[in-house]
Amino acid sequence: MQKVQVTNSQQSPHYLKLDNGITIILKENPTVDLISGRIFLKNAGGLWEPREKTGLFHLLTTVITKGTDNLSSVEIAEAVESIGASLGANATADYLVIGVKTVSSDFQEMLALVGEILRVPTFPEAEVALEKNLIRQSIRSQREQLLSIAFNQLRASIYGDHPYGTPILGQEETVINLTREDLQRYHQNYFRPDNLIISLSGFLNIDQAVSWVEKTFGDWSIPYDHNISIPTLPNLEVRPCDKFTFQETQQSIVMLGYLTAEVHSPDYPVLKLLSTYLGNGLSSRLFTELRKKQGLAYDISAIYPTHLKPSQFVIYMGTAAHKTTIAIERLRQETERLSYQELTPQELQYTKNKLLGQYALGKQTNSKIANLYGWYETLGLGIEFDREFQDQINQVTSKMIQTVSNKYLLSPYVSVVGPNTVGANN
Repeated sequence: MQKVQVTNSQQSPHYLKLDNGITIILKENPTVDLISGRIFLKNAGGLWEPREKTGLFHLLTTVITKGTDNLSSVEIAEAVESIGASLGANATADYLVIGVKTVSSDFQEMLALVGEILRVPTFPEAEVALEKNLIRQSIRSQREQLLSIAFNQLRASIYGDHPYGTPILGQEETVINLTREDLQRYHQNYFRPDNLIISLSGFLNIDQAVSWVEKTFGDWSIPYDHNISIPTLPNLEVRPCDKFTFQETQQSIVMLGYLTAEVHSPDYPVLKLLSTYLGNGLSSRLFTELRKKQGLAYDISAIYPTHLKPSQFVIYMGTAAHKTTIAIERLRQETERLSYQELTPQELQYTKNKLLGQYALGKQTNSKIANLYGWYETLGLGIEFDREFQDQINQVTSKMIQTVSNKYLLSPYVSVVGPNTVGANN
């Protein structure tokens, strides 16, 4: 097995590619006798699901650890728990990921187990049926949570038939029809070495870690007869609308959403800074103005998820039912203000320091380090984006914020869940 070392420095993680396409990212951290791994599968996730199969990749990740050609669900659980390790799988709209953590002396054994789970899962019928029922219960539970109702309503308005418009759990009517054969077919098509990114951080020897990966995955060949491409996606256009779900509650959830840029856009770091400024923490603009000064909000925040395709910028507030209308107006005012009033130098620098400080704190454990580098590589940004992102944040100006705000934050989709009080004298 040949390997090529693409980048390496004392500060940067080691980056290698095996000749079957597997990417390996290794970060030495000898402070604690632990190794954490994140095994990403790119070109898989909600974006690759047809509408009638929504929820398939989530179901796949819940069942993939429940049996292999050689191990039962119980035997897998015992193998993990007997050494105090952790193992879990998760699906997102843009990728799948398996996480593993153990003491360094047991990591080779755990990596071999992960290899078997990835390569020869059996998807037992009984486990598939059980997980389908549990997922349907989760979907029903979300229908009783005001925040989930409001967000799902907003997401559907922004994205329509686009895969981002559906929760990764899927919909009850699609999940019920998913079969073991669906899981087997998607596993065969999407689980392949050239889609695999293995990111490890911890108390490891580089050469030894590479040999472990080669031993586990080195004989896995690329199926040359099948290429993966994202299915044809519907065009996304900004068509703002207001959506209301009326329920007899004492409070309302008010959300404003905007169709914005994907992670590869030059606007991405500006939008990340904007979400920090508006709704990250007790010192954020929304918290200070609308909760602390005006007493409008029980809860208030802003989010801007990182996506391969156009993302959404969302601000939301939990407020008293009789304040719903004024809450909508004030949230609009706060976002529109950014388009004509520049941040002061003090506001801008404070927000940069806050974001970069939180970013640094987000790299304090092996699990987070392995996740970050593997995530960047999976999104097509490369491990160098760790440094590039921080540089990009430092280069953002108030004028750039004003320009991006004008570009994206003037035409909100509105989603409200609560009593029918909109239009009342608030």
